[in-house]
Amino acid sequence: MIPWLRPRDPFPPVERALEEPNGLLAAGGDLAPERLVLAYRQGIFPWFNRGDPILWWSPDPRMVLFPAELKVSRSLRKRLKLHDYEVRTDHAFREVMEACAEPRRGQTGTWIHPAMVAAYSRLHQAGLAHSVETWIGGRLAGGLYGVALGRAFFGESMFARETDASKIALVALVRQLARWRFGLIDCQMNTPHLASFGAREISRAEFSLRLAELVNCPGIVGRWKFDHDLPE
Repeated sequence: MIPWLRPRDPFPPVERALEEPNGLLAAGGDLAPERLVLAYRQGIFPWFNRGDPILWWSPDPRMVLFPAELKVSRSLRKRLKLHDYEVRTDHAFREVMEACAEPRRGQTGTWIHPAMVAAYSRLHQAGLAHSVETWIGGRLAGGLYGVALGRAFFGESMFARETDASKIALVALVRQLARWRFGLIDCQMNTPHLASFGAREISRAEFSLRLAELVNCPGIVGRWKFDHDLPE
């Protein structure tokens, strides 16, 4: 059994999360900015379908990408050098979330429903949630969004309407976070796509230890502005 959170209840220790389904920790509570920040600081994130109770997760192991371990394929390096795109940050946060929520091949629904869009938009207004966007020909072609606390970035979702658009945004994000000395990017779950960029699994215990230090480092709150060009 998992606990049901009332508005002011703290989260249980992440070690109490279920093994099946992996990482399910608690239900209930709310999506207020204060609750979300408290969750992310402890390595907990919300993930639930529209109409269902709020579910909170802390899986073990945890998929993370260390900025120094970024891998960029030869074909993507060639695309980056074309400069046929523009990378923007925090220019169209809500549009990015709504694009991430669009139906995908083989899926019948999405966990990025209006309640989640509203909640993370509030975090964005507070300067804690950010979008990285790839614009091609004046159109939003791809991007990603997530939450930044201290020197940890928690990736939430990404989308692409054109080839390589989300990959361009991801590379731009990782390279900038390396310059800002961020310690890790939380990818939550293991996928071959993220692994191809160098993401790997670590234990929840290791993740929690690293996170406890990183979230207490001086952060960059407010609208982001990148200070580098992509090709290297």
